[in-house]
Amino acid sequence: YIPSSTVPAHAHRNPYLMLSRISIYRAARAACLSLLLLGAAYAAAPQKPNVLFIAIDDLRDWVGYFGRNPQARTPNIDRLSKMGVSFSRAYCASPSCNPSRAALMSGLRPSTSGVYENNIDFRPYISADKALTTAFRNAGYYVHGAGKIYHEAYRRPSEWDHYLEDSGRNPRVPDGQSDGVGGIKFAPLDCKDEDISDWNITNYGIESLKRKHDKPFFLAVGLHKPHMPWNVPKKYFDMFPLETIKLPPHLETDLNDIPASGKRMARPEGDHAAMLESGRWKEAVQAYLATIAYTDMNIGRLLDAFEKSAYRDNTIIVFWGDHGWHLGEKNHWRKFALWEEATRAPLIWVAPGVTKAGTICDRPVDFMSIYPTLMALTGIATPAHVDGSNIRPLLVDPKANWTTPAVTTYRFGNHTARTSEWRYIRYENGEEELYDERKDPNEYTNLAGKPELAAKKIELAAFLPTMNVPDPISDSGSARKAGKNEDKQRKKK
Repeated sequence: YIPSSTVPAHAHRNPYLMLSRISIYRAARAACLSLLLLGAAYAAAPQKPNVLFIAIDDLRDWVGYFGRNPQARTPNIDRLSKMGVSFSRAYCASPSCNPSRAALMSGLRPSTSGVYENNIDFRPYISADKALTTAFRNAGYYVHGAGKIYHEAYRRPSEWDHYLEDSGRNPRVPDGQSDGVGGIKFAPLDCKDEDISDWNITNYGIESLKRKHDKPFFLAVGLHKPHMPWNVPKKYFDMFPLETIKLPPHLETDLNDIPASGKRMARPEGDHAAMLESGRWKEAVQAYLATIAYTDMNIGRLLDAFEKSAYRDNTIIVFWGDHGWHLGEKNHWRKFALWEEATRAPLIWVAPGVTKAGTICDRPVDFMSIYPTLMALTGIATPAHVDGSNIRPLLVDPKANWTTPAVTTYRFGNHTARTSEWRYIRYENGEEELYDERKDPNEYTNLAGKPELAAKKIELAAFLPTMNVPDPISDSGSARKAGKNEDKQRKKK
């Protein structure tokens, strides 16, 4: 309605002019109203959540929320755990750095891609278009990071908008000081926290969280420790006096009922024999605990920056370790096996509006779940090639029904399936192991030979991969050659 007083006198004498002016007024008012409604719609549209993606190398279940080793001191990882959902039965895709990380980042299990070991360059077998980073870049995210996300021997900068090229070098063990026992390397150092490269990697994450971003971001922070060498400032060793150190649960005869394939993985005549001969087993445990404590310090620095940042209320955090680690259990050291110690690692999710603070999920999951779950949480369509399961239902309700076991592969044709109650291992040659995890959490007694458990083995075997692509370097070494060619091309650029 337009008051007549606003209409000029001559308009009353010309009805066509009056109607024209009224039409213009109404059109202008409608346009303004449309702009206001459009602005309100944009204001109401939810922002895409950011992602803080934290990877830790060689961190086993010696973290507070597991309750596995009371000697461990991880107050900052525990602090993160209290912010969201922590998984107490989380397992790697492979107990080795390169295949574990390549699988997690691509969504392709080792048995699908053929990337089975550290010496297989994944890049010729997993194209960049399949990468988790590519999915985020295609969705409009700024994708950046530092440290060890992939196995660092095989970098692919083209996946990233920015990646820290050089995080620095680590201090050397002084001449005349012991650097460990054989291949198990450890030494307390007279150095500062910031002398170790993980400090600079953490700084990269801190500085990113301080900056203003004009796009949603995917920020990856990959810390090397507690990967060997376990060389950190002496003050971290001092946190764990040697006289207080307790060895992990172990049984001297633990390999007696293990098939030959398992014994070959354990290699008791190697690291473990050398450690027993040296008499320094407790020193090695002390060094691993000290190195975890060093890493925990850097996690604290990163969390402090996160909590002070403008992004704390709209950022998903996923914290994961690439696999576990043996420290003498089953007369074995390192990863490279299919038992609990080598395959279990921390997994913590913080998802605003989804996760509830301070909750524990005991459902078995594997790290192939990370890719599809991030897609679900950020509203990005999951690429068709992705092998894993979306565990968003467990983030909402950690007690939700879950019947999918965790599956881990080490080398060609060797797999394990882990449920809440059982672990089943089947080697390439058909040899088997079976453990009742409720009664035997240390996996001391192999039940695979029990006739009454034949049906259980069949049930669990149904979850193992049915496709096992050949090991690409078993004969020709073609993966190494292809990877070297890619490195040459990158250097030319």
